[in-house]
Amino acid sequence: MGVVEDTEPPFKRAKLLADEPNGNSSSVRGTSSVNNSLGDLMARPLTSSSQGDDETIGSKGVIKKSEFVRIITRALYSLGYGKTGAMLEEESGIPMHQSVVKAFLQQVKEGKWDESVATLHRIGLVDEKAVKAASFLLLEQKFFELLKFEKVADALATLRNEIVPLRVNTKRVHELASALISPSKFMSLSSSGKGKESVSSRSKVLEELHNLLPASVMVPEKRLECLVENSLRIQRDSCVYHNTLDSDLSLFSDHQCGKHQIPSRTVQILESHTDEVWFLQFSHNGKYLASSSKDQTAIIWEIKADGQFSLKHKLVGHQKPVTAILWSPDDRQVLTCGAEEVIRRWNVDSGDCIHTYEKGGIGPISCGWYSDGQGIIAGMTDRSICMWDLDGRELECWKGQRTQKVSDIAMTDDGKWVVSVCKGSVISLFDREATVERLIEEEDMITSFSLSNDNKYLLVNLLNQEIRLWNIEGDPKIVMRYKGHKRSRFLIRSCFGGYQQAFIASGSEDSLVYIWHRSTGKLIIELPGHAGAVNCVSWSPTNLHMLASASDDGTIRIWGLDRINQQNQKKQVQASSSNGVLHRCNGN
Repeated sequence: MGVVEDTEPPFKRAKLLADEPNGNSSSVRGTSSVNNSLGDLMARPLTSSSQGDDETIGSKGVIKKSEFVRIITRALYSLGYGKTGAMLEEESGIPMHQSVVKAFLQQVKEGKWDESVATLHRIGLVDEKAVKAASFLLLEQKFFELLKFEKVADALATLRNEIVPLRVNTKRVHELASALISPSKFMSLSSSGKGKESVSSRSKVLEELHNLLPASVMVPEKRLECLVENSLRIQRDSCVYHNTLDSDLSLFSDHQCGKHQIPSRTVQILESHTDEVWFLQFSHNGKYLASSSKDQTAIIWEIKADGQFSLKHKLVGHQKPVTAILWSPDDRQVLTCGAEEVIRRWNVDSGDCIHTYEKGGIGPISCGWYSDGQGIIAGMTDRSICMWDLDGRELECWKGQRTQKVSDIAMTDDGKWVVSVCKGSVISLFDREATVERLIEEEDMITSFSLSNDNKYLLVNLLNQEIRLWNIEGDPKIVMRYKGHKRSRFLIRSCFGGYQQAFIASGSEDSLVYIWHRSTGKLIIELPGHAGAVNCVSWSPTNLHMLASASDDGTIRIWGLDRINQQNQKKQVQASSSNGVLHRCNGN
C-alpha cells in the first residue's frame, strides 16, 4: 500500500475538538472529525458510542471496550494531550461524548443558557430530578451573568419565569431574589455560593454538571486516576506486611510486601540503665528516645543520622523507680513520674530539672501533658486526678467514682477528652467541655492503654493476656482483639506503629516482642532477643522500620530491617521479574 509523503508530521495536523477541556480558539467546533491525522491511515469513520458497547477486552471479559476507550480519552484531554485524545476518538471510532452532549457542553462554555437548557432535555436523561437540578444550575448562572451586566429586568424574568417553576431549592431561590435588591448579597452569592469563584465561573458550572449527570453521559474528569488509585489502595490494604510509603508503590507491577518490611532484627542494644527498664517512648519528631527505669533514673537518647543511638542526658533526682517518661507536644521537655513520689519536668537540651510537682500526703501513679503543653495532668495515689499549670499552680482536682489508683492517663490532642482507668475494668472518657463521662467497660482487669495518633482508637491491655482495640468515636465499640503474648504478673504495654499505624506491637513476659496486623488481628512475627520480660515497646513515628523495646534484663533493644534476608528476597524478585508480573515475597 502506498502512502503520499508529507513533510509535516501527523500530530501537527490533528485538531483538538472544541468541546474538550484545554481547548483554544483554534479548535474545530461541533463534531468535525480530525483531518489528516493518524486516523486517516485507519480509514475508520466516527461511529455512535452505542456501537461496540458489548465488546469486551481483558482476560476476564468484564471491561467494556467502549467505556475503556472513553475513559482513556478523558484522561488524555485532562492531561493536556488534546490532539492525541482527538486522534484516539477518530481512530477508535468511539467518541468520548455523544454529539448532543458535545453540543450541550459547548453551549455551556459559550454561555448560551437558553440553548443549553433545551439541549439538556434532548440528552434523554431518565432521572427527572437530575434534569431539574442541572436546569437550575444553568439558569442560576444565567441569572448571575444578567445581573453582572446590570440587566436587572431580564434577571427578574429569568427568576420568575424559569427558575421558580422548577420548584427546587426554595431557600436558594429566596437568596437569589434578595440579590436583586442588595448588591452586597449578589456579590456574596456569586463569589462563594455553590462553590463559585466569580460571576462568570462557567468552568465551575461544568464541574458541578459532572457531579449531577450520570457518568455514562459525561465521563468524570479524573476517572482513570480514580480507578488506578483504588487499585493501588486495594493492593496496599490487602498486603498484611505493608510498611512502606505510598511513594514506593509502582504501576509497573502488583504490590506485595514481605516480612522484611517489618523491623525484626536487633540493630543496637542500649545498656546504660542498671536495673529493669519499665518505660520508653520516641519523641514526636523521631529524633530522640526517652526511657525510664527501676534504677530511679531516666535517659534521653539521641538518634544520629546513621540511625545509631547515643546517650544525650541521664536524668537523676528521683528517689524511687521512674514509672514513665513522656514528651511534651513540642519535644522540648519531658515529664518523669516517680512511683508514688513526685513528677519532674526536664529541659531536653540541657538535661536540667525545671520544676517538681507534688501534693502533700499523696503521690503520682501516672502523668501526662496538656494538649498545648501548657499544663500537666496526673493520676494520684488517693485515686484523684489533678491538673497543674507549668508553674505548679493546681488548676483542677477531682476524684469522681474511682475505685482504684489511676494507672494510666492521657489527654486527646484537641484537649477535650481526658482518658483514664477509673475502675478495675472500666476506662473513663471525660468530656472537659460538657463535663460528662462516657465509660468503656471491659470483661477483665485493665493494666494499661494507648491512644492512636488520630485519637479515634484506644488500645487496651487486659489481665487475661488479651489486647483489645476500641473505636472511641461516638459510642465506643470493640474493633479487634490480639492474642498470643504472655502476661501474668507485670504491667505490659503495647503500641501502634508502622505505616498509618497499621501494626500493633506489644511486650510480653516470655521475653518476646509480638507484632500483629492491626486490621486482621493476625500475629505476624515474634521477636526473640531479650533475657527478661519485655515491659514496653515504642514504634518510631518517623521511621517506619524502627522499633524499640524495654526489658527487665536492663537493656533496650532497637529493632530494624533484616537487611540480609531483604537482599536475598530482592535477588529472588529480580530473577523472576518481567513486565506486569506480580512480585511476591514469601514472608520468611
